[in-house]
Amino acid sequence: MNKVRITAIRQTVYPDLMEKYENPIEHACDVSEGQQWVSVDGMCPEGMCPSAWGSMREFVESLAKGEGNFYDGWMQNPMSAMISCNDGFRPVSFYIEVINE
Repeated sequence: MNKVRITAIRQTVYPDLMEKYENPIEHACDVSEGQQWVSVDGMCPEGMCPSAWGSMREFVESLAKGEGNFYDGWMQNPMSAMISCNDGFRPVSFYIEVINE
């Protein structure tokens, strides 16, 4: 199976939505832009946010199996995907790609 690198590319924050809909929370997200993880055998890497993993798991598993070319040519690199976590207030975009280490 392929190893898959997961890189946090960008986090967007919507303070207007947070103010209108979210209950105040002290600690929401530990992910930093540029942070990386490596999935081995399509498994969730240690330290990966469980919610983010839920958003990308199927893509990582497919890439680990050598599958790719999602949505018939969506990505310039067919063995990659750009996936966002499901936090509607502060979504993080993750670039996932097959690596050869």
